[in-house]
Amino acid sequence: MPLSLPDYYAVLGVPTTAELEHIRSAYRRLVRLYHPDVNRQERDGSSIKRINEAYAVLSDPMRRASYDIQLLEERKRAIIIGLIVQQRERILHRPKRMTWAEGAQGFVRELKRGIRGES
Repeated sequence: MPLSLPDYYAVLGVPTTAELEHIRSAYRRLVRLYHPDVNRQERDGSSIKRINEAYAVLSDPMRRASYDIQLLEERKRAIIIGLIVQQRERILHRPKRMTWAEGAQGFVRELKRGIRGES
């Protein structure tokens, strides 16, 4: 199973319908906040790498369209797998049906109760 895609929209803190200007302003704000020269706690630069990667994908219209399609396919696959698991659980936890012999025994038992006058 392929690895799940990172949510670049969440990395930049923009909605999926954001326009390029909104993406660019969010990118610039985050770069100023997490740049290793400014933020001494970010020595490894992992945050800035994620931000740069997200901006590279979302700022290019072709890469963004490809990413959006992959994201939709991943969400669709997750929904389908969830439905299959639910259906399997429903089937596995279905109450057992009565066999013919059990039904006949129950019928005879009820007939005997009716004859004796029990309720």
